[in-house]
Amino acid sequence: MKEVVKKIESPNNFVLRLFVAGASANSARAISNIKSVCELYLKDRYNLEIIDVYQQPLIAKEEQLIALPLLIKKNPLPGSRLVGDMSDLKKVLKGLGINEDI
Repeated sequence: MKEVVKKIESPNNFVLRLFVAGASANSARAISNIKSVCELYLKDRYNLEIIDVYQQPLIAKEEQLIALPLLIKKNPLPGSRLVGDMSDLKKVLKGLGINEDI
């Protein structure tokens, strides 16, 4: 599975890659959670690519993955990496560099 959720071109947009391991419950939660965060906080300002490491092992190797699910923020800089099912909203927002009072 390689899914691109949004494809909006702009130098200030968020470019995110979520790496998951198949259709596990943890992967499904991570996908659902990050899609919700993107729609709530980054509406029309993001490009989210979801990559299943079982189906795309070369991409996973290039990124030197340490754990799954893993979200990599490529843009805006600085980049960041978040591990887990993306259920801790404060941690996800902080990792993305989004300052929101929750």
